Amino acid sequence: MSSVVLIWLAGLSPAGAHEVLPSITDMTQVDGRIVFEMRANLESFVAGIDLTAVDDTNAAPQAETYDSLRVLEPAQLEQRFRAFWPEMAARLTLTADAITLTPELDRVAVAPVGNPALVRPSEFTFSAALPDGAQTLTFGWDRAFGTLVVRQMGVDAPYDGYLEAGAVSPPIRLAGGDQATAWQSFFNYIPIGFDHIVPKGLDHILFVLGLFFLAARLRPLILQVSLFTVAHTITLALAALGHTSFLEDFFEENLGVAFIDVVEPLIALSIVYVAVENIFMKGISPWRPFVIFFFGLLHGLGFASVLAEFGLPETTFVPALIGFNVGVEVGQLFVIATMLLCVWQALRIDRGRNEATQGLVIYAVLLVAALALITVNPPALETAFEAPVWVFAGPIAAIFVLSAVSIQMRDQIDAYRRLVAVPASVAIAAVGAYWVIERVIL
Repeated sequence: MSSVVLIWLAGLSPAGAHEVLPSITDMTQVDGRIVFEMRANLESFVAGIDLTAVDDTNAAPQAETYDSLRVLEPAQLEQRFRAFWPEMAARLTLTADAITLTPELDRVAVAPVGNPALVRPSEFTFSAALPDGAQTLTFGWDRAFGTLVVRQMGVDAPYDGYLEAGAVSPPIRLAGGDQATAWQSFFNYIPIGFDHIVPKGLDHILFVLGLFFLAARLRPLILQVSLFTVAHTITLALAALGHTSFLEDFFEENLGVAFIDVVEPLIALSIVYVAVENIFMKGISPWRPFVIFFFGLLHGLGFASVLAEFGLPETTFVPALIGFNVGVEVGQLFVIATMLLCVWQALRIDRGRNEATQGLVIYAVLLVAALALITVNPPALETAFEAPVWVFAGPIAAIFVLSAVSIQMRDQIDAYRRLVAVPASVAIAAVGAYWVIERVIL
């Protein structure tokens, strides 16, 4: 059964080389026009990839087209993007005082061909004439183009927004004054932090599940999660404040590699470690708290790399950072609570409750429900998960089967651990090992 979980999860490899990143635009009012300077992955737009459907462009049906665009010379990619622009412009939402504006492409700047395994930075500028006396502006784009960060420039108290795929900004005052308050930034960044755990942070999800499957008891679980939280909060704050830049400089200048390219394999290795130790240990070893703290420091650097892609508002930096971290913690607790609910009946019976028939019936119903979700694949859930429903429902269905087996074999010693926790840990370790290899070699 663990091999089934492995197959499902291995297909979700979050390889950094082709990961989906948010686009960033700086919006400025110049001589009666509104000008947008955009930094984005042009190849993904031209290839027609739905950036909400994948976390990694390798998983997109258009992956071959995308990869061919990545090796085009700058002038060739610029030509392809200019040909694509009319289609893109039609999928933008741009209004001033409820009047629809017509965007015009002004400039395209594509970086030279470099390492085809890395995202190539590109910029383009478009603008539109503003109606006389326009006071407000709204902007957004088709959800297939992915997440968008909008930053207003050249005014006092500027707007700074993180728009989920397909969202349209609120009316933005062209004269400024829409800067978020500290509390607004705090609450705005909570869902961003949550989103980078569920559903996007698969490596962090697996690490937290590795902590959970050691022993689903409150005290060891709280100890592990608390150490992990404290550690990644420290490095997330230090990195966001710029105090880890010396590490980035050291690795780039002395080793010729990006610091995040070292961190990502180590994060995958942390998954392998906690999962393998689950297989051989029944409780917390003397060294596990220290190892978890160290790995928490690494995961914090991973979270910081996410923040670095779109930045934090300068004037409300601290509240936004705290909000992001709160969202991460809520996401971790959501993962633990979900898995606890999945295995609750198996745990209760393993600990002496005489409700085997009830447990088997519950897992049979839950299994049918999970398989029904996989079969139907409701579009609403697919949108919420930002992935096909089977990606998450499949492994959960496997856990239901393992839990039912542990109930059936309840007379054996440590039935839950041997038949649920250990197989799940084996699958987690295998996925982590695959990610280590992929991030180092592939």
